[in-house]
Amino acid sequence: MLRHALGRLLGVLPTLLMLITVAFFLMRVAPGGPFDSEKALPPEIEANLNAKYHLDESLAQQYFRYLGQIAVLDFGPSFQYKDWTVNELIAQGFPVSLTVGLLAMTLAFGVGTLLGITAALRQNTGVDYSLMGLAMLGISIPNFVIAPLLILLLAVYAGWLPAGGWDGGFASMVLPVVTLSLPVTAYVARLTRGSMIEVLNSNFIRTARAKGLPEIVVIRRHALKPALLPVISFMGPATAGMISGSVVIERIFSIPGLGSYFVQGALNRDYTLVMGVVVFYGVLIIILNFIVDLIYAWLNPKIRYDEKR
Repeated sequence: MLRHALGRLLGVLPTLLMLITVAFFLMRVAPGGPFDSEKALPPEIEANLNAKYHLDESLAQQYFRYLGQIAVLDFGPSFQYKDWTVNELIAQGFPVSLTVGLLAMTLAFGVGTLLGITAALRQNTGVDYSLMGLAMLGISIPNFVIAPLLILLLAVYAGWLPAGGWDGGFASMVLPVVTLSLPVTAYVARLTRGSMIEVLNSNFIRTARAKGLPEIVVIRRHALKPALLPVISFMGPATAGMISGSVVIERIFSIPGLGSYFVQGALNRDYTLVMGVVVFYGVLIIILNFIVDLIYAWLNPKIRYDEKR
């Protein structure tokens, strides 16, 4: 396991280098610049700005200069948020996105696995069909449709929750967390159902039942861990995607998360901000996938990464 973990960590470097390279040159290829506006700047001022931010250098010089900054964990200054560095913007916005994302993933995992197990134990019954029908509905309807409906029902008509804004309180978290978690809940429910049905038909489950073990013990001790393997594999990238992909939710509910900075930075051609967010989330995805590998090996005793073949 240790050898595998070290090998995966060493493999992070070329992946990150590729991510940085592609993102850097894609940003430069996109039309427009960070200092473009409806009213053109005087040539002298534009030249001074380009010199200050090293945009007057060749692309190769800018690229290697940026690699040097990344090596010391410095994402540079923001081109549009004056007197702010990208590190400061990430430190300000990420905790909000992380809170919403982790709460949504916790809710999705808990509710999704419960629904999937219930559907598997009631296979081909009305309960199974109803739950999987709801899951398909949750997968099919996008977040930007669910969010206004929840706002209309729970905030406007019922008046139970605020329609938007963020104060870190429970009430302001409910709608964005529920909206963000619904599609993932549906995916987890379907994955859990399919995996649980397959496990329940395995020989070792038949043996456990033949020994006279109660059904709840069979499910909890023998079936649950192997049935969760596909879900655990899904959870790594899904968690990173939920944390980083809450852009629409953050815009709808006026949440000052990192996704809002990313969208605004892309619209303003704020190269350093967009690059910083991309690299930051790339590292996050790699770390979460690495953790999932370790959890997968712990759940599945058949996997031994350090075995010599």
